[in-house]
Amino acid sequence: MLFVEYPKCSTCQKAKRYLEERGVAFEDRPIHTQPPTVEELRAWQARSGLPLKRFFNTSGRSYQALGLKDKLPGLSEDEQLELLAGDGMLVKRPILVTEETVLVGFKQGAWDAALSR
Repeated sequence: MLFVEYPKCSTCQKAKRYLEERGVAFEDRPIHTQPPTVEELRAWQARSGLPLKRFFNTSGRSYQALGLKDKLPGLSEDEQLELLAGDGMLVKRPILVTEETVLVGFKQGAWDAALSR
């Protein structure tokens, strides 16, 4: 499993603690220094079944500074993927990549279900 996080994010810290308490083995990857590539994001989105918009950290400073709330609907999927890959802080986190699915954000019920498979 791959756990993509921003170490200073309290939600990421909570999710990491959740994984560690359950003895789940994972590779830890800091999103601010190793942002996902366009190819990874494309694959993760397909595996997650989520719309690409759900991969954006809409409450983050980068998202707000770029005015993406208004611009995002007019951007192509490729343009959105390039934005996300170019700035890890635009990506919603944490992300948990398993063999079966990709979870974006931490909702314990969804993580419980995914990890019990």
